[in-house]
Amino acid sequence: MSATSHSACSSCDGLSRRSRHLDSLTSPASETSALLALASSNLQSTSGALKDARDKFDTVADCEPAVERLFWGAREACKEVALHAERQGRGGVLPTSMKRLVDGSSNKSGGEGTMSLLKPRQNNHESDTTSPLTEQELYAGADAMEIVRDAHGYFAKRVEWRSAKETMADLERVHFIGVDAMGLLVTGHLTGAGAAVRRKVDAAPAPDANKKSPAQRRTSTRVTAAERSEETASKTRDRLQEALQNRDLMKSVGEYEEYLPLSTRVVRELRAIFECLGGMYSDGTSLLLSASSVPSYIPPPEPSLPPGGKVLRTEKVGSGHYTQSTMQLLKTGFPQLDSYGEARRSVAYASVDGYCRQLRTARKKLMPPEGSAGSAIALAQIVDSAARDAVRCIEHTMVVVSGEKSVYRCVVSPTSSNHHHDESGPQYQRALAGCYSFVVAAAVDRLLDLIEYTFLREAGCSINLGSVGDGGAGPGNSEMDIRAAGSAAAAGLRIVDGVRMLGPSLSRLCDLASIGSGESTIASALCISLHRSTVKNCSKTLENLARSIQLDPLDGTKHVPTDARVAKVSSDVVHAIRVISPFASAYKSVSKRRTLPWDEGMGDDAGEIDIFVRFLIKQLIVSLQGKAQNYKNEENPDNQVKTHLFMMNNMYYLLDSLGPDGYEHINDESDENYRIKAPWFQSKMNKIFEGEKAKYLASWEVLNNHLTKVDERELNYKDKKDILSLESGRLIKSRFSGFIEDFERVYLVHRTFTVIDPKLRETLQDDIRNVFMARYKAFFDRYASIKFSKKNMENYLKYPPNKLDGLIGQLFASK
Repeated sequence: MSATSHSACSSCDGLSRRSRHLDSLTSPASETSALLALASSNLQSTSGALKDARDKFDTVADCEPAVERLFWGAREACKEVALHAERQGRGGVLPTSMKRLVDGSSNKSGGEGTMSLLKPRQNNHESDTTSPLTEQELYAGADAMEIVRDAHGYFAKRVEWRSAKETMADLERVHFIGVDAMGLLVTGHLTGAGAAVRRKVDAAPAPDANKKSPAQRRTSTRVTAAERSEETASKTRDRLQEALQNRDLMKSVGEYEEYLPLSTRVVRELRAIFECLGGMYSDGTSLLLSASSVPSYIPPPEPSLPPGGKVLRTEKVGSGHYTQSTMQLLKTGFPQLDSYGEARRSVAYASVDGYCRQLRTARKKLMPPEGSAGSAIALAQIVDSAARDAVRCIEHTMVVVSGEKSVYRCVVSPTSSNHHHDESGPQYQRALAGCYSFVVAAAVDRLLDLIEYTFLREAGCSINLGSVGDGGAGPGNSEMDIRAAGSAAAAGLRIVDGVRMLGPSLSRLCDLASIGSGESTIASALCISLHRSTVKNCSKTLENLARSIQLDPLDGTKHVPTDARVAKVSSDVVHAIRVISPFASAYKSVSKRRTLPWDEGMGDDAGEIDIFVRFLIKQLIVSLQGKAQNYKNEENPDNQVKTHLFMMNNMYYLLDSLGPDGYEHINDESDENYRIKAPWFQSKMNKIFEGEKAKYLASWEVLNNHLTKVDERELNYKDKKDILSLESGRLIKSRFSGFIEDFERVYLVHRTFTVIDPKLRETLQDDIRNVFMARYKAFFDRYASIKFSKKNMENYLKYPPNKLDGLIGQLFASK
């Protein structure tokens, strides 16, 4: 057993040695096999990489035809739109890139500059350059650009390859052509679409419209275009107030309504372009195709707000522009947004500008020839029409801006959310706000220039009348009469009324609520400038009105009537007060934001329109008192009584026209039936009137000096008891002759005076009778029965009381 066990162990050891030897022989073969398998896998990966690289290298050759076809088709479509606009006479509003296509003057930028990037062999294919671009070709071009961008990103990770940089440059060239083509197509589509507004169809009134009350019909927001062209300020205010209360302002403003001018195909194509380009940034010289190349800081879109955030006028008033910022090229860093902004900016501006020119042309037809009869009244109507048209332009601008917002939401906004998480996401959102602001700012810019032009040209803000309170009034110093200044002030308040009611809504339309960047834009700054400029210019028209009263000439028959009747300045001031009185809210809007010479308070301390009316009355009284002094300079001392009658006439006219108990009612429902109910007015007018009347009646008191009783002891008769002695008769003769002489002298002067108002005329005649008629009748009845003159008795008794009463009844009759 032991021998057998030993032999078995030896055999096992031998087998173990042989097994280890066999293992040492098979292990290298297994490792070699594994290496061979790994090598095979590497060869397959290398083959795939080489194939992928070859495909990437072939990207330019594969994609360039589709991109070039996109370019030529877009260029031809854009050129066709430009030529069509030229034929219609709208070439002046085309974007710069489209103008270059028409006149062929662009050889370094735009579509012509891109042609230098095309391969020469492509320029000989006429069919590619003239045939219309199809929707499928656009999509093919967009897909090709996506492939180009992927290839560019592929080589950006393999810059160590010798051909990588050259290939990347070629890819950038092809992509640049595609981007420029898409920009041209965006410009052509959005420019050719035209304005995003259309004229409203005047709907027939509802069957029960006649059942409405007069107040409801007056405030109805359903106004036709013809009615709106003759709409009064009160009707406009009522219409807008009701629309604001009912929250249907956009349905009530303007003669146009917003609508989408884009066809379904165009919308699809534009959305495809914006989806393709996305948030891809450009530094102005090249397209940054890879996310890694986007800088950490991207400058804000240009044009940007100036330091301080205020937009000031840089262009001439009436030039059609307010600031140069809206005329600069848009540079957001995103080519598709730049194309959108340039195209729609031109359309929005042309829509507002064309409407403004249309209204101005219609207004010129109403202008009377210079020097024609009634031209002053017609010119006042022209000023009111200009203010009404300015408010109509505000309404039209709101509709245009609302239409542009619809275009933005339809084309740009649906693709904006797809790029929130890109590297340039925040910058892209800021660029979206900038390009939309650029579009609507052009419309607000045109409106702002029109309103300032209306103030300058129609409302007389260009006339420098100095400051209220500077010096006294002098003859011939005023370049604007009171009636014209009143009409200008009413026109200014009417414009402020429109801006006050429509300005906040216009400002909200100019902002994008979906982009909460919190940054101020040019459009919002222009809306603020619109309100600021309107308030400033309106305050100047109010100051001009006050100053024109102060500068009204103090002499001359035109300003100081020879018959002491009501002065022209009084009727002009009453007219001015009446035409500005309906705009109490507009005046409050001005006084809250501007210090005025008659009201230093601002904000909550600002006064109401009654303070301004009181100041005008005060200026009028000073002017009337200055004019009244001219009567004292006349040679005849008796003519000085004109001073008192002149002031009486004017004070009574003011009380009758503006006092709470006056009789000169225009219309109980009229806004111009303004009455000063404050106690100061009646108290002031009555005090001046009564004081002047007392002075005037004093000129008749001289007649009582001759109506004294003769002492009975001095009456001596001749032998015949019915005839006075010579000395006694002279006592009575002197009294009658003195009375007759003074009466004829006074009457001769006073019969040239005029009192237009019949009630005042009768009152004055009765007051004159009360001065001396009772004493004269008693005196006449007592001594007419006594024969105090032997031959000339009838000469002393030629004015019996009834005849004298009739002569007094003929005083102050209008000539």
